[in-house]
Amino acid sequence: MIRVYRALVLALAGLGLFAPAVAAQASGDGRRAEAELISERTSVLPGETVFIALKMTMDPGWHIYWRNAGDAGLPPQLILKETANISEGALGEMMWPLPKLLPVVDGEIMDYGYDDEAVFALPLTVPADAAGEVRIEAVADYLICESICIPETADVSLVLAVGEPVENVPAGDLIGAWIAKVPRSFEGQARIDDAASPWTLSLSLAGGFPEGAGVRFFPFEHEISHPAEQPQRVGPNGASLLLTPDRAGQVGEALEGIIRVDAPGAEPVGYVIRAERGEALAGTADAAFVPVAGAGDAAGLSWQGLLSLAGFAFLGGLILNLMPCVLPVLSMKALGMVSAAASGHAGELRAHGLWYTGGVLVSFAALALVILAVRQATGFATLGFQLQHAPTVAVLALIMFAVGLWLMGFFELGSSITNTGSSLAGRGGAMGAFFTGVLAAVVGAPCVGPFLGAALGAVMSQPAPAVIAVFLAMGFGMALPFLVLSFVPGLHRLLPKPGKWMDTLKQFFAFPMFLTAAWLLSVLADLAGAGAVGWTLAGATALGFAVWIVREAGMIRRAAAIAALIAAFALPAVQANVPATSAGGEPSVPSYAEAAWSPAQVDALLAEGRPVFVDFTASWCASCQVNKLTTLDTKRVKAAFEAADVAFLVADFTQKDPVIADELKRRGRAGVPMYLWYPAGSSEPQILPELLTQELVIGLVEGR
Repeated sequence: MIRVYRALVLALAGLGLFAPAVAAQASGDGRRAEAELISERTSVLPGETVFIALKMTMDPGWHIYWRNAGDAGLPPQLILKETANISEGALGEMMWPLPKLLPVVDGEIMDYGYDDEAVFALPLTVPADAAGEVRIEAVADYLICESICIPETADVSLVLAVGEPVENVPAGDLIGAWIAKVPRSFEGQARIDDAASPWTLSLSLAGGFPEGAGVRFFPFEHEISHPAEQPQRVGPNGASLLLTPDRAGQVGEALEGIIRVDAPGAEPVGYVIRAERGEALAGTADAAFVPVAGAGDAAGLSWQGLLSLAGFAFLGGLILNLMPCVLPVLSMKALGMVSAAASGHAGELRAHGLWYTGGVLVSFAALALVILAVRQATGFATLGFQLQHAPTVAVLALIMFAVGLWLMGFFELGSSITNTGSSLAGRGGAMGAFFTGVLAAVVGAPCVGPFLGAALGAVMSQPAPAVIAVFLAMGFGMALPFLVLSFVPGLHRLLPKPGKWMDTLKQFFAFPMFLTAAWLLSVLADLAGAGAVGWTLAGATALGFAVWIVREAGMIRRAAAIAALIAAFALPAVQANVPATSAGGEPSVPSYAEAAWSPAQVDALLAEGRPVFVDFTASWCASCQVNKLTTLDTKRVKAAFEAADVAFLVADFTQKDPVIADELKRRGRAGVPMYLWYPAGSSEPQILPELLTQELVIGLVEGR
């Protein structure tokens, strides 16, 4: 029952649809479905069993639910009235035709049910002492949904004469056709291996599965994640499916449900299965696993959905230019633009913008490909995973330090871009712009700012082209301001003229780069401990030595500089592979947290009736640290939490954590920050914006 009420809340209140539904009914609008009782006979014999059915015809675009509605919804039911002259025992169990997938939010919420028309057959045992007529009067109670969900009821009735049996051919044929759609007994073996996640459901069907068939498992209960893909192998000897368990999902004695088999050119067929626990059946997989969103009913993004997510990613990319983790790198780009504009050649300026955009787009495309590779290997990937890898963080810190040395003027990356007559200078300027784009993308990508969290979270489980398209949209949004500045005629004149101030400003911008390196060192300390930080500082010293010694001529000095440069990056990267632990041997948790987050901890606190605020954070997440400094760690917010007895939990994602990654995926987020607010007495959280304010948080706590 708890799950049913949770589903109802999610379907109606959680989606913000209950109030419109009530208003629609109150205004006198008609029902969105027609319900009626039909029978295969118009006249029946006492004591015989016949089939009647609840026939439902839905308005276009509306749907009702299967016996297990999925993540949200309620199945229809037939409730006998007291005026009926049969007992409830005379009606058998409702027969559920094979359902289809009903994606509510792609990759996040999946329902099971029917649209257009559905016929639910029920066996009716006529009382042995029946005489005159059998009168069935009942209420059809159902939830019907489109963009809103509406609970509806309909009075239905059926009167059958008692006497010589008389067939009702049209109704009988319709009932028979829908009974044929009810899943049949499975003539084979089924086994569920839940020793590791994802679970493996193996099936051995007598006669084998049709060539090219797709299989989808629909559970009777809620042991698995309904929206998750079910990668599968289907061969002549059987099939294997990978099932993602629900957060609290576990297999009892067996896993029960149905499988839907969709073969090319044939009607879908359903089978009722009871998969016993144990090792996978031998010989049930003769091919590689293929990700399949659903048998016969794809849950992938539509073109409209993809364009919407790409639009949000584009806006998020624009906003990335204002994030604190990106601003230091953009200072390099601004200086390059001023120099390019000073050359007086529009082509030079356009080339600068194009190379920078190319660097950003190539980096975001590469990031998307790496995420797809990680997802293929582990089942899920989160944005910012590169900053969970200590050697990568150490190398990035050294790069930031090296850029700072360059900005200070300790060495030059190439000739001046203003020397347009030199091909070497042009090549150096283009590569400098490209490198700046790469660096901005690498540092900026983990920052999940406004519009990005939901967009990237929704696309992470989609096919590879959709993932790449959304990441490229994000990168294009990030590069667009400089690209516009490069191409719009006359706009570059708004840039200041070059002069001595540029050298001063260039040196000034070195300090934000050094601060960025310091921030990365703090991330490295959380990942791999103080030893890794020490080795990285030693690497920075070697890097400085290489810069100093390479100024002098001579092959020996240059060889020594190269050796120092190699040591500068190699030693910290090797040492950084050691994981960090606190004194007690557990990963460190921010000191401002009341307690570390876990699903069990949330459930326990909610059972006590306390409100809960959960901070999904990481030391490498600049947005998280800004929110902590400006909101979560302020006296006003802490006082509000204390006054309302709010439990403040922290999910620290600095290092890889599969439980946190699973929760991010469950909530449709690609990475941190993510903030969940559970009011007292609630079971489902409110997902807050990526950027917090004190007024927002205090307003939630005080119920405003």
